[in-house]
Amino acid sequence: MRNAFADEITKLGVSDPRVVLLSGDIGNKLFDKFKAASADRFINCGIAEANMMGVAGGMALSGLRPVIYTITPFTTTRCFEQIRVDACYHNVPVIIVGTGSGLSYAELGPTHHSCEDLAIMRVLPHMTVMAPADEVELRQCLRAALKQDGPVYIRIGKRGEAIVPKKDDSFQIGRSITVREGADVCLIGTGTLLPTVLQAADLLAAQGITARVESYHTIKPLDEATLQQAFSGYSIVAVVEEHSRLGGLGGSIAEWLAQQERLKGRLVAFGVDDSFMHEIGTQEYARAKYGLTAENIATKVQAAFGKATA
Repeated sequence: MRNAFADEITKLGVSDPRVVLLSGDIGNKLFDKFKAASADRFINCGIAEANMMGVAGGMALSGLRPVIYTITPFTTTRCFEQIRVDACYHNVPVIIVGTGSGLSYAELGPTHHSCEDLAIMRVLPHMTVMAPADEVELRQCLRAALKQDGPVYIRIGKRGEAIVPKKDDSFQIGRSITVREGADVCLIGTGTLLPTVLQAADLLAAQGITARVESYHTIKPLDEATLQQAFSGYSIVAVVEEHSRLGGLGGSIAEWLAQQERLKGRLVAFGVDDSFMHEIGTQEYARAKYGLTAENIATKVQAAFGKATA
């Protein structure tokens, strides 16, 4: 995804002279093409992310369209106050891109994990929050973000993410994309776990349970119309995210659900435990530790569906 980001931001920089790319001391070679095309609009701010956010806020107030890029914890938790005050309080169009989100950097330890970013970013007034599933959604998110008048946060993966074929590939901020139709349960995925969600749907199909799959690329604003349809039409609605089960997409949906009249569907949430992961391993190892595998998702959804229809 980061290569797709570099390619797309280069194109956008050529077409829009307001676009300025700010890097937190990473991606120098990655952005060689951007620098070749727009050399005076690439700034390496170094390992001073709070300052970088302030610089971006000032640029946005001056009519530019700054795009910030660095590893997710360092562009969110490390400079949260500056995001809140310099971008959100002034409601200016700063685009914040966090790469290697979730457990992408599992082998580097908890300092590089980002399982709280969706929660902290979505509580900020004016902030739009997105988590594209693949490079196609990433490009769509980035283009749409540049049309926004306020701050936007986009969490992306690192590399090697599969492109997910979608039944409905039309894109709009705040409207989910239907990946697959199904009659029995609804699976909602966000971010780079979407291929795992589809694998879980395949496993369920082998057991005679058909699953509708939705890609929730936008966490805020929430697609409430699709939620209303899902919880009205399905006995089980499962939400899968590479993020804490507290406060992310699942938490956002739970908050929405608590405000509704009694609906048919039960929410089943898959995510990271409320703890730090002290072991070191691959992203696949970390996902397995927290049950973010197709097999575990399918097993638990099947059990919940069996109870709901018993």
